[in-house]
Amino acid sequence: MDPNRTEVELVRAEEKKWPGWSLHTLEVPEAYFARREQEWVLADRIIVNSDFSRTALLRQGVPAEKLIVIPLCYEADPANPMSKIENRKLPLRVLFLGQVILRKGIQYLLAAAHKLVTENIQFDIVGPLGISETAVKTAPHNVIFHGRVSRDQVADWYQKSNLFVLPTLSDGFALTQIEAMAYGLPVIATPNCGEVVTDGLDGFIVPAYEADLLVDAFRRYLAQPELLQEQSIAAREKARQFNLSRLAGNLARLEASLQK
Repeated sequence: MDPNRTEVELVRAEEKKWPGWSLHTLEVPEAYFARREQEWVLADRIIVNSDFSRTALLRQGVPAEKLIVIPLCYEADPANPMSKIENRKLPLRVLFLGQVILRKGIQYLLAAAHKLVTENIQFDIVGPLGISETAVKTAPHNVIFHGRVSRDQVADWYQKSNLFVLPTLSDGFALTQIEAMAYGLPVIATPNCGEVVTDGLDGFIVPAYEADLLVDAFRRYLAQPELLQEQSIAAREKARQFNLSRLAGNLARLEASLQK
């Protein structure tokens, strides 16, 4: 279960804050929420993938005893090559991969990029555009939009990048952060998604909506390039923890609790 009404409300608030940016206004009929609320009443347990989603559903009246947090998994290919993070002659290559929409925080990433135009850093925005041409034109010259890519091209983007950024405002989990870590990319994420990043160990946690704090995180890597190497090793190790066996164990424990 995703954050439901909480997510819709925050997206609508962003559309008002950033008029003309979203390609499509988010419209969700009230009947959709009513049906979900009925499902919550009938359910014995409700699985969410993050504490962010759990908190969102608690605020919507779901009883705490029904909610179970079970993270997603990602089975990485052991042969995945590490990202080329050691090449410091190039700009710091920061990858954003996913839907380019307000919910994913693209507006705050672009605001951060504006403050870093004089730094040795490049932002690669990879994914289908859900923002207007007007919004795209606000991006500074250190941001490149590459558009939608096929699944077999994704690995190449991870390999050529130094760092992954997920400035999301709301995600049930966001599997891309584990995928990026499997390629050895440190991740800058917000607390508004699945708990994957350990702040300072394999990336940094930055509060959602905070462009200035995103800037501070990027500048830490620019000032201390050794952080990339240190966190890259930790990131790849972290990705291994979110495996299929762990997911199976969590589901088995849930099943056992329902049989009591």
